[in-house]
Amino acid sequence: MNPQVSTPIHAPTRSTGRYAKLPQLAGRGYIPLGLFARIPLAMLIVGTLTLVTAASGSYAIGGFAAGAVGIGSAIGAPLLGFLADKLGQRRVLLASAVLNALAVAAVVLLTYLAGSFDTGHTVIVLATALVAGSTSPQVGPMSRVRWMALSKKLPAAERGPLVDTALSLEGTADEITFVLGPALVGVLASLVAPWLPLALAAVMTLVLVSLFAVHPTEKAVTAHRAPGSVNGTTPAPSESISWLKVGIPVAAMLCMGMFFGSSQTAISAFMGVFASVDQTGLIYAVMGFSSAFTALSVAYWPASISHPVRWVAVSALMVLGAAGLLLADSVPMMIVMLLFLGLSVGPTMVTIFSIGGMVAPARWMGTVMTALASGIVAGTALGAAIAGSVAQDSGYHSALLVPVAAAGLLFILGAVTTLVLRRR
Repeated sequence: MNPQVSTPIHAPTRSTGRYAKLPQLAGRGYIPLGLFARIPLAMLIVGTLTLVTAASGSYAIGGFAAGAVGIGSAIGAPLLGFLADKLGQRRVLLASAVLNALAVAAVVLLTYLAGSFDTGHTVIVLATALVAGSTSPQVGPMSRVRWMALSKKLPAAERGPLVDTALSLEGTADEITFVLGPALVGVLASLVAPWLPLALAAVMTLVLVSLFAVHPTEKAVTAHRAPGSVNGTTPAPSESISWLKVGIPVAAMLCMGMFFGSSQTAISAFMGVFASVDQTGLIYAVMGFSSAFTALSVAYWPASISHPVRWVAVSALMVLGAAGLLLADSVPMMIVMLLFLGLSVGPTMVTIFSIGGMVAPARWMGTVMTALASGIVAGTALGAAIAGSVAQDSGYHSALLVPVAAAGLLFILGAVTTLVLRRR
């Protein structure tokens, strides 16, 4: 690791681009480490689905196992964030890396030890998958916390642009990993064996998350305890939290997850009519590319445009893009519509995370960031379930109305945010 990263406290002295300043602040190795350390989480749900389905011969059992991972992650993420706020990121990340690697290895072993998936063994596998999800290290949210902590040591005029730049990069990293992770699972499972993706994920978690945990940037977070606190456990009056203000971005991330889950399920139904369901992942990834591109662009948006106004603007564009999916009557047309839709998705996520950082006191930052991330996970499962039911009963066209509704809820929450935060 770069020994200079333990003291990346001051702004770079030479004139550089916004993204070039980030390695100067956190160290050259931090950005790639943060990117690759979150890939195992992106592999976990799809890897569990693939392994258990292949071993049991049942799509239902595989789906339940994947759902158990998602539910576990949605429950465990805020708890891990809360513990990180109280105990420091290093301890929590190291413990979760070890526990998660063991839980994922247990999922693999228990799945293959089953001669047949009777009720008892199925319950054991599902319970283990739930533990694997709940212990998943939350690298993305905790990396965002580190950037916000590092920004506090910059001159006041540079903090806002730095945070926007860092969160834009983090949003792009999430987009990349949640495209790369499932693709890696598909390649390894088809070319080698269904157990390999999860085995690799366990090893990557143990090694990369541990390296992320001990990276010197984590010291910036522990240095920002509440003023007047004892070991960071007693909140100061200035550290009080408004759960109304925090609840709005968390609810928005739940809607964002519903958008992701419903759109992927609806597009799967669309592909079943016009092509092959197996190609859903490739088509859906198109939205990820345009989303990642525009997420990076947020760093260069004018500071004069407030975050609530950004939220309203990009979510309105998101509603328009989601409605455009209803016009697709061929695969090429769907690709074009997904490219357009992705233009608004990345900036919406970056903006909501930024607002979450604005309304969260420093001592609650890990809790809030992980709650935002868990909202996406829970919403994805909910959106997929709703769209799947609609697609089964009424077809893909009706199912495409679900992501439109989710985007509409995001717009409404953005409008509410402009009122709640009007004095900031």
